[in-house]
Amino acid sequence: MTEAVTGPQIASSVQLGLKENWPQFALLVLINAFVGGMVGIERTVVPLIGSEEFRISSTTLVVSFIVSFGVVKACANLISGHLADAWGRKRVLILGWLVGLPVPLMIMWAPSWGWVIAANALLGINQGLAWSMTVIMKIDLVGPKSRGLAVGLNEFAGYLAVGVTAFLTGYLASKYGLRPAPIYLGVAYAILGTVLSILLVRDTREHVRLETAAHARQASPISFREIFVLTSFGDRNLFAASQAGLVNNLNDGMSWGIFPLFFASFGLPVDRIGILKAVYPATWGILQIATGPLSDRWGRKGLIVAGMWVQAASLFLSAATSHFEWWLVGSLLLGLGTAMVYPSLIAAVSDASHPSWRARSLSVYRFWRDLGYAIGALSAGIIADLFGMAWAIGAIGALTFVSGAIVFVAMEVRPGART
Repeated sequence: MTEAVTGPQIASSVQLGLKENWPQFALLVLINAFVGGMVGIERTVVPLIGSEEFRISSTTLVVSFIVSFGVVKACANLISGHLADAWGRKRVLILGWLVGLPVPLMIMWAPSWGWVIAANALLGINQGLAWSMTVIMKIDLVGPKSRGLAVGLNEFAGYLAVGVTAFLTGYLASKYGLRPAPIYLGVAYAILGTVLSILLVRDTREHVRLETAAHARQASPISFREIFVLTSFGDRNLFAASQAGLVNNLNDGMSWGIFPLFFASFGLPVDRIGILKAVYPATWGILQIATGPLSDRWGRKGLIVAGMWVQAASLFLSAATSHFEWWLVGSLLLGLGTAMVYPSLIAAVSDASHPSWRARSLSVYRFWRDLGYAIGALSAGIIADLFGMAWAIGAIGALTFVSGAIVFVAMEVRPGART
């Protein structure tokens, strides 16, 4: 069938916009909550499993599960955009869930720390494919006018689920032990996410074709290598976003691995650690309902710069104190700063990318962003072993401040563009 025939058919059967596509959009929001919940089962209890059940004294070795997660997720992100264009979004989403199904079972019954590391490699594939598809499909559905809103709602669902699950696992661990009871939540998330993705999700590639038809035609095809170079450092807006995404998740990786051990070193019980580990992603998730649309109205740059600096301030505060109340304030500030940054960065990358290669550009951005998990966990673990955990938290805070300064200098606000 020729392009001249398919164009009108697509235009008459497919529409862009949140209102026009709300049932599928809402379904994808729910599915991404289950994706986020898979990470949430680990935020409180898994570092403590390493230190208390497996008696691992090295902080670097304890956080090694985050390194495996971060490296594998970054690589899965890198190929997710190409797979989405070649296979379709739905197939990649289902593949991500199938890989994630054994993860909670492996964590529950792991006889050694190596099993936990292996489970997190599978979790990285699950997150890299499934989370990537939910955000790309929402951007496909709403079109260019509401990207910030789409990303905000997607990340709201995912990180609210991370926070709620972190709280619930902390509570369950205080009542029933670190394993297996808290991890049963992950079994439910994996089954529900897989079933809904197979039975109810519809692909969104026709929405991309509709948007592309109304967009300026790409002068010539662009290779993935060219997209990788352009997104990494060839375009100043895409470079600014990529480095900020890497540092944002670098401090998140540090928070994931170091904070439970840091709080426990002051004698804080596991249920209160669960509260602190829940407040940060829950605040991050809820506030993205506001910060995503605000980035559509106010522009991306200001929110990104301010958000990175708020995160830095929260880390300095957490490192400098030893009281639950101040740690709670630090967690709230870390959630606020991340909420300002996260949807704005994804929307900024979407703004600077042509619809025909947007999914691949987002996959490159997400590669750099989620590589930050591994770099953050590994560097923080080494610093903690050498100088102490407070120094590790403070060092990551300083790097976060510098990253915000780079965005302030490098990112452009172009006429007529929401960047």
